[in-house]
Amino acid sequence: MVRAAGLTVRAVEEVVLRLEKLLFPAIADVAVLSVNADIGIVRVDAQCTTAGATCPGCGAWSTQVHSSYLRFPADVPSAGRSVVLQLRVRRFRCGSARCPRRTFVEQIPGLTRRHGQRTERLRSTLAEVGLALAGRAGARLASALGCSVSRSTVLRLVDALPEPEVPAPRVVGVDEYATRKGRHYGTVLVDVETRRPIELLPDREASSLAAWLAQRPGVEVVCRDRAPFFAEGATVGAPQAIQVADRWHLWHNLSDAAERSVAQHRRCLRVLVPATPEAESESEPAPAADPSGSPWPRGHRFADRTRTRHAAVRTLLEAGHSRRSIQRQLGMTYRTVKQLADAQTPEELFTGQWQNRPSVLDEYKTYLDDRWAEGCSNAWKLWEEIVPLGYRGSYQRVRAYLQEKRTSPRTATARAPSPRSVAGWILRRPESLTEIEQLRLKTVRTHCPELDALTRHVRSFAIMLADRKGEYLPEWLAAVRQDDLPSLHTLAAGIDRDRDAVIAGLTLPWNSGVVEGHVNRIKMLKRQMFGRAGFDLLRKRVLLA
Repeated sequence: MVRAAGLTVRAVEEVVLRLEKLLFPAIADVAVLSVNADIGIVRVDAQCTTAGATCPGCGAWSTQVHSSYLRFPADVPSAGRSVVLQLRVRRFRCGSARCPRRTFVEQIPGLTRRHGQRTERLRSTLAEVGLALAGRAGARLASALGCSVSRSTVLRLVDALPEPEVPAPRVVGVDEYATRKGRHYGTVLVDVETRRPIELLPDREASSLAAWLAQRPGVEVVCRDRAPFFAEGATVGAPQAIQVADRWHLWHNLSDAAERSVAQHRRCLRVLVPATPEAESESEPAPAADPSGSPWPRGHRFADRTRTRHAAVRTLLEAGHSRRSIQRQLGMTYRTVKQLADAQTPEELFTGQWQNRPSVLDEYKTYLDDRWAEGCSNAWKLWEEIVPLGYRGSYQRVRAYLQEKRTSPRTATARAPSPRSVAGWILRRPESLTEIEQLRLKTVRTHCPELDALTRHVRSFAIMLADRKGEYLPEWLAAVRQDDLPSLHTLAAGIDRDRDAVIAGLTLPWNSGVVEGHVNRIKMLKRQMFGRAGFDLLRKRVLLA
């Protein structure tokens, strides 16, 4: 409590003035009468000092006081303690005969609003917390700071924020973002020059983008990826604008095409595997063959069990035991004992249900063996590779076949590099490769003309991309079509359909990097709200935060 005991009138006025500047630094015409601080709450007694107020209905100035009453709006917390204003407000009479209002209550600009339970600065503070953390996390932070508020109130304050004023953009970047990946997508638009998002669209349809661009005729450049719906929307909505294909997406598409081309010539990579000595290959026994000529190899659990039981029955028969006695001793049925006793060798029993049956995987085992020798041991990936070849069996059958190869004893042999590794050698800068990688890539290029042509095309495209020489793109496309590289032919056909945008992307300095950054930011905002936020709230957080 501020008291005047022992102080002169001038000193009291100075103390009150300092309190007013401390508590209301940007608000005029507010007088602080007293401050009472408890353990968990601070109460500030204040009142407005103006002579009158303006009627909100007709705008007339009035000084006729009708009555007064107390309001208790919550203010921003201080040192972790809640702050409540005990604000005395006046009700004035409106002197205009045409005004439908008879009386009205004064409002302090920057501090109160009609029916407001919080001051304006507390509302703005909670709104900023909501923009940063959304509802539930924002309510927890506000409670820790000394302001108890519900998550719904935080979201309402965010939703009540006004739309941002965005100047007319000149260079626009457009990309998609996922609200439910694989099912539902939206569109984000970014001002590339100011690096700020300017709009969120609830879908990625060409018509929505075209309508948005048509309302902004000042757009001169549209940065996008090579998605057809963005190309169509930009063409219809902003025919005057230059479309720029993003360079990162171009390089990414080229990388995928290069890896597919190397995978199509994976047999050429075996040249990097040192040849095994002929003596070792001749002396190595075949793992699937059995000395007795049985279709069941040694180590097979059913075959080994049959051999063991046959030997036990034959031993007891030679010792003079009867078949009924053997049945009781071994705990078998009489029929099983008879089958084992009548067979001279266990291999005679490997017929019917014991015989190997043909499998739907048999015709694909050669392919799986080749891929296994190349170093690919991922059962799921190999299953995905043989399904387009006509395999109709289950993934478990492929997994069991590879598990048998993993557990069978085999000599350690060198493996050929994977197509991804060789594609990495081709895509990287030559000076960044180690000496061994350069020699191995040179060996592959010497023995495979297609991979040699692929390396030349990739490096020439990299020069165009780095030096922004888009005028050489037609020559590059013509050179690609002259070689037997189907994956690059598919890429060249797609580039040719979007040639103008690709040439602009390889020439102009604009790109979609800032848009990709905002897409990642949208992912973070969605995870904060656990995927339960609607489009309107997500849009507010993206545009205002």
